[in-house]
Amino acid sequence: MERISALPTFTITDVMNNSQGFFHTYKPGVQKVWLQLLAGVVWFAVGLMLINFAAGWLKPVILSTKILYTFAGLLLAYGVYFFGFSKLAKKNIVRINGLKGKRICLFAFQGWASYPLVVFMIFLGIFLRTHPLFPKPLLAILYLGIGGGLLSASLHYFATVWRSIRSEPA
Repeated sequence: MERISALPTFTITDVMNNSQGFFHTYKPGVQKVWLQLLAGVVWFAVGLMLINFAAGWLKPVILSTKILYTFAGLLLAYGVYFFGFSKLAKKNIVRINGLKGKRICLFAFQGWASYPLVVFMIFLGIFLRTHPLFPKPLLAILYLGIGGGLLSASLHYFATVWRSIRSEPA
């Protein structure tokens, strides 16, 4: 009777080397223009979602207060755009354009260091929306400001995509 050999042994290094090959082979790689477009769509969609929350919270408010809060939100949106998100979007565009290779991981549309901040912002938003200490009409000012800033800054990504498409040879 022939003896069956023991199962092969693998070291952690073997598994890691093999998994890197797996991740490299099946990485969702796209051209840089798709990263720019994805970033623009995500920023635009999140901005629109935040503005939609704010609009819903301002519906039951009397007109004079609604106008005041909307104006405050728009002022905040301008500041958030001008001093924050427009600079961040331009910096991110430069970062994406500087990435090496023809096909880049789809998730690189945001810098890796930004993902923990995004998760924190999501949880903060959920907390603010669900906590009774924060009146929704006042929270609408913040949501209009951040949503308007994101939506406006997304236009930088779309302009970059447009320029990229127009400059490609036919």
